[in-house]
Amino acid sequence: MEQVLDVYKLPYDENYPVVCMDESPKQLISEIRTPIPLKPGSVEKVDFEYKRCGVCNIFMANEPLRGTRYVEVKTNKKKKDWAYFIKEIADSQYKKAKKITLVMDNLNTHSPSALYEVFKAEEAKRIWDRFDFVYTPKHGSWLNMAEIELNVLNGQCLNRRIDNIEEVIEEVQAWAKARNNMEAKINWQFTTKNARVKLKTLYPKLVT
Repeated sequence: MEQVLDVYKLPYDENYPVVCMDESPKQLISEIRTPIPLKPGSVEKVDFEYKRCGVCNIFMANEPLRGTRYVEVKTNKKKKDWAYFIKEIADSQYKKAKKITLVMDNLNTHSPSALYEVFKAEEAKRIWDRFDFVYTPKHGSWLNMAEIELNVLNGQCLNRRIDNIEEVIEEVQAWAKARNNMEAKINWQFTTKNARVKLKTLYPKLVT
């Protein structure tokens, strides 16, 4: 936890950007009955019954200090999907950076081994060397600022029933473009000092 909080204290440096990465599933749902639209004196009426149309996965990478985010929607959330997303960050989104500090959840798919399972060893090592991986602790995914961005995305853009991945992609890209144009940043204020007070029960008790 303190390692993550120390990373968040670093000043902005375009050569050494701090990027937060997270992913979230989006269930594809269609209506069984056509909703009754909103009209004067009556709210919109939506039947509780729906039809499941599968699931897609949203990969989010955001740079809090710069106010930018890059989002991809994929059909799966396997190691291959994560590896190609990481490669896109290294080679396209931050190709001029000398080293990328990547904060992410400690999932089994988020590991250098995934790169070696997808790419040849030379390519896997090249991509890996572009990053400094920093993992949030177990049960501490709330420390990942990309989770905040995903919550904003879900609240502003995806909080309704969508039945196909193409529409999800279109909506997500439009949202990301608009939010990037706003240069919307995250004002992170939780520090190591705060943690040692508010989360003191998580620290070991020293015997003197």
